[in-house]
Amino acid sequence: MKYLDEYRDHRIARALAAEIVQSTTQPWVLMEICGGQTHTIMRYGIDELLPRGIELVHGPGCPVCVTPLETVDKAIALALQPDVILVSYGDMLRVPGSHSDLFRAKAQGADVRIAYSPMEAVKIARANPDRKVVFLAIGFETTAPANAMAAWQAKREGLSNFSLLVSHVLVPPAIRALMVSQTNRVQGFIAPGHVCTVMGCKEYESLVRDFRVPIVVGGFEPVDILEAVLMLVRQLEAGEARLENQYVRSVSYQGNVSAQEIMAEVFEIADQKWRGIGPIPQSGLRLREEYAAYDADRVFDLGEMTVDEPAECISAQVLQGLKKPTDCPAFGMRCTPENPLGAPMVSTEGACAAYYHYRRHAVAK
Repeated sequence: MKYLDEYRDHRIARALAAEIVQSTTQPWVLMEICGGQTHTIMRYGIDELLPRGIELVHGPGCPVCVTPLETVDKAIALALQPDVILVSYGDMLRVPGSHSDLFRAKAQGADVRIAYSPMEAVKIARANPDRKVVFLAIGFETTAPANAMAAWQAKREGLSNFSLLVSHVLVPPAIRALMVSQTNRVQGFIAPGHVCTVMGCKEYESLVRDFRVPIVVGGFEPVDILEAVLMLVRQLEAGEARLENQYVRSVSYQGNVSAQEIMAEVFEIADQKWRGIGPIPQSGLRLREEYAAYDADRVFDLGEMTVDEPAECISAQVLQGLKKPTDCPAFGMRCTPENPLGAPMVSTEGACAAYYHYRRHAVAK
């Protein structure tokens, strides 16, 4: 299949790996931002093809993993209200809140429904005028346009029983937060291809300039990852810091302008808390005042709440590239996909889930 088979060709992959070996003269720490890229690395053993001096660490690019505990608790509380239908993407159902999860709430009788698009939630609201329908709108810039369109459509139709529980996060501020951290080890980034398909590459120029750090927008197949690594290594070895686009078949410099416009109409940038990391200034989206009637936080007067992470879970350090999942004493024993301590073990894009499925018995490199 074009744009798939050739990006999984083992001959091309091994040739790229050999070129990386030849190009590397000193150790480098590289971070892939997106959880989809992490799963590719683990599934195909990409890190094992690289020279020992190249360390790949995993960033906060799993949208489920960085959704705050407070948002999960709010979703559970809403779902348990008898007149509410809580609609969510499927991978949020097993994400642990402070005391429960949406899967358990559903087992207790809550009307929790899985959808593949927020427009399905709009359809449910249209068909159930006597119920309040809340869509759990989480994710990076990738899912924000569809969620914005759902709010726009609900407003257009005057659906007074539809709202969004919003927890959107933005990638560039997270990279900035990592770079200014005293514990930062990362010297080059593979930027998330799906996010950049929507937002383009232009937002990353200031990061390259301010921190003199090379950033390569990368795809999700083995050859994509290896080519992105090679592009980063070449820059680092030459003492350069540029923005490059490996994922040219899907990403343009400007991105999807129409998607950006609907996002800007419905959402505004705001401070946002990231699960396991904490608040990052100007790193999230919230509904504009014109869409207040579709903001579940306001509709249900949910207010502020603060919840502590489980002390045993090291997901915060995993999400910042400071530790690997196999460094956690609970990994694969007290923390499994069936009984997760943290979101990275249950999410389909979580680093802990990737290690569990593909590298369960490995020792952290």
